Amino acid sequence: MGNPIHPDTRIGHVHLKVSDIDRAEAFYRDALGFETTTRYGDGAVFMSAGGYHHHIGLNTWHSKGGQPPPHNATGLFHFAILYPDRKQLANALKRLVENDVVIGGASDHGVSEAIYLEDPDGNGIELYRDRPRNEWRHDSSGAVVMVTEPLDLRALLHEAD
Repeated sequence: MGNPIHPDTRIGHVHLKVSDIDRAEAFYRDALGFETTTRYGDGAVFMSAGGYHHHIGLNTWHSKGGQPPPHNATGLFHFAILYPDRKQLANALKRLVENDVVIGGASDHGVSEAIYLEDPDGNGIELYRDRPRNEWRHDSSGAVVMVTEPLDLRALLHEAD
């Protein structure tokens, strides 16, 4: 099987094709709270949390005015944004509600809690927080047990600032 990938390896940024750069920038700024770090004319925007060079790249280089792919097409299912704790996930949910963003689903996976939505171009997004590893359940073989149970969004929203 070869050598496994190093356990400290992380996935970096995501770069998305969008149809309208201004609309996409407004969504990621207002509904999700990212800051614009760099803008390349009317074709690309790079956005981040906390001043990093970029976590999200948005561009219209091959997609300006385009349509989202059909749901039964291959491609990205969703990308995930990891929040440091439950309170920050609650604050993200509050921002979504304040910006009238449609939430497609919310799940408690045992190891994490997740909120699912789409951006204006139909790109799937998961907003989530991991539970501490000492709270994860394991089966008799030591494998992590994951579930898909409903996440109580009202209770989560009560934890927001």
